[in-house]
Amino acid sequence: MSKTQTLLQVEKLKVAYGGIQAVKGVSFEVREGELVSLIGANGAGKTTTLKAVTGLQSIADGDVKYLGRSIRGQGPWELAKQGLVMVPEGRGTFTRMTIVENLQMGAYTRNDKDGIAADMERVFAFFPRLLERRDQLAGTMSGGEQQMLAMGRALMARPKVLLLDEPSMGLSPIMVDKIFEVVNEIHSQGVTVLLVEQNASRALQLANRGYVMESGLVSMTGSGQDLLTDPKVRAAYLGE
Repeated sequence: MSKTQTLLQVEKLKVAYGGIQAVKGVSFEVREGELVSLIGANGAGKTTTLKAVTGLQSIADGDVKYLGRSIRGQGPWELAKQGLVMVPEGRGTFTRMTIVENLQMGAYTRNDKDGIAADMERVFAFFPRLLERRDQLAGTMSGGEQQMLAMGRALMARPKVLLLDEPSMGLSPIMVDKIFEVVNEIHSQGVTVLLVEQNASRALQLANRGYVMESGLVSMTGSGQDLLTDPKVRAAYLGE
């Protein structure tokens, strides 16, 4: 498998809620080993795009290809088994289960006991706070801790492509720093990442490539560094 292989390809994707078209023909790709950021204002269609990619939202038109094959119509559990795994906006932890039980749920498609145990240790290395509180109920944790847990649970599925939907939303500045640090570390260890973020500056600093979404369409694309220094991007998303 070459480093340039396209793992995820979204082609002219359209998604509608009733009569309202939220995504109007979006195309982008994520190649093996990349960290790709999808940025845009609230309401641009970023989360809807991810939901459509992962089978949580029906597609009106267009296609999504993963590992070279169309996955349109497949459900989230089928895709997770194939290595396409999302950390949803809002975390979605199992609040009445412990940290360890949540992590075990991330490995529900696996039966390699030793591998699961090793991956849990890896998650605890990323997030020592989860190790300290391994028997605590997820619902009693702070928002930042639950975000750590949601990311850890996704890693337990051994993703080929990890999709992160607004991982820094609602977190304290210190916790935001920690989350982006871990995203960078996960990527550096070889996981391909698609990062959806309103924090455009932090997202583009990490990205190999980026796409800007506006009103349900991709309006700009380029390397993370090129977009970070682009006057239009800086004016619209970086407050300059």
